[in-house]
Amino acid sequence: MPVTVTAIPHLSDNYAWLLRDAATGAVALCDPGEGPGVIAALEGLGVTGLDKILLTHHHGDHIAGVAAVKARFGGAVVGAEADRHRLPPLDEVVRPGGTTALGASTATVIDTPGHTSGHIAYHFPDGGVLLCGDTLFSVGCGRLIEGNAEEMFRSLQALAALPDATLVCCGHEYTESNIRFALTVEPDNAALQARAAEARAQRAAGRFTVPTTLGQEKATNPFLHAPDPARLAAVRSAKDSFR
Repeated sequence: MPVTVTAIPHLSDNYAWLLRDAATGAVALCDPGEGPGVIAALEGLGVTGLDKILLTHHHGDHIAGVAAVKARFGGAVVGAEADRHRLPPLDEVVRPGGTTALGASTATVIDTPGHTSGHIAYHFPDGGVLLCGDTLFSVGCGRLIEGNAEEMFRSLQALAALPDATLVCCGHEYTESNIRFALTVEPDNAALQARAAEARAQRAAGRFTVPTTLGQEKATNPFLHAPDPARLAAVRSAKDSFR
């Protein structure tokens, strides 16, 4: 039985992700960026306790709620060894290529530097769930704050190697703005044009545009179409100045 995932919107455009292992009922939360709103959302979903709190990177809008969420629901805090000096106190330290368990399910830890130097992602193959933080977005990728284009290129290629049906559970609701930029890069991309219409309809109906799938990203995301780091750097630089 697979892991299931539910988006928890908070702050202005952040998502935390609630995961349940269907076989055992074990529950985890990824990247709580603030306390009260996330706690209220979890209570509304009937959550009474957490087994784990998974962290992808150290930015405040992904970790500021950890202390409050842990105080309310418990849960072992999991994060990257390379970032432990700037994450909340960790109960479980993980490394790229390692794993972390949630009940009967196991996530592989993937090294995804570029946005930050210690960024990691978690892939639960049983359920096809990818928790990718701020590395891969719907029709976008993260800013190169601590890393460089070569690192981001390798990170995106590692994620793109996962199965097309994998759910892309990213850290922000950026889809519409990402699409506006992507259409300046690939104006004739029919899949991207269709995604633009879909995203408009989703937001007009008050729905989330994520999770998306890796298959959809491979068809619509210009950063996954970059053939090399130099092209990715050029597209990322253009996105940074896009208004």
